[in-house]
Amino acid sequence: MVRILNRIIRRKPLREPHSSHPPLADFILGSQDGLVNVLGILLGISAATSNLKIIYVGALAALGAESISMGAVAYTSTIAKRRQYLKEEAREKMEMQTVPAQEVEEVRNILKSWDYQGSELEAMTRQISSNRKAMLEFMMSFELKLTPVESDEGRRSFGIVFASTIFGSIVPLIPFFFVTSTTILAGTIASIVISGVLLFVVGAYEARSTVGSLWWSGLQMMLIGLSAGFAGYLIGRAIGSVPV
Repeated sequence: MVRILNRIIRRKPLREPHSSHPPLADFILGSQDGLVNVLGILLGISAATSNLKIIYVGALAALGAESISMGAVAYTSTIAKRRQYLKEEAREKMEMQTVPAQEVEEVRNILKSWDYQGSELEAMTRQISSNRKAMLEFMMSFELKLTPVESDEGRRSFGIVFASTIFGSIVPLIPFFFVTSTTILAGTIASIVISGVLLFVVGAYEARSTVGSLWWSGLQMMLIGLSAGFAGYLIGRAIGSVPV
């Protein structure tokens, strides 16, 4: 075990294409949020009025504002994670210089929690502590539970969330491009059906890409999304029934 660990520490690490902020999470975040937000607005406005111009303005305004807002939130949150990691990394480096014995003991305690004991525990502690880079990454991962964030992940996250939010927002709006003021109900039903199908597909794809039941994950995402859209309908229905 010690020989294997020694080879891992001394060997140049392979750069695998793993991200601390996977694109799938950004896609689901943007598409689900955009779809649910616009669907709720469409159901709410269409329940309150049959004026197609008002429906289009409300939905398109929500699409524009939501896509920019969600992209900006994804960018700033990713940058904040990177700054937190760099701050903790600098603090950990300082502690390795000022209180090295304490840091070595923290390595030993982590290994103890993995059920290493006796001579094997001491040998592994020495191996890790003898390599400053290995020790730093070990402490960042297993003491602080932090994952490094690359400098370009903020921009990438912004792009994926921005594009997926626009995509999700357009889906429930498509049927309304083919309705008139007298067929809004048909457009509303079609919008609900299309949105439900897409939500199910996104949920099932998430389960297929990670773990879990395709059916349960798809149904769960569909029910959550449609429930939020139904809330918009109830608000629009209530406001639309109030005499002006």
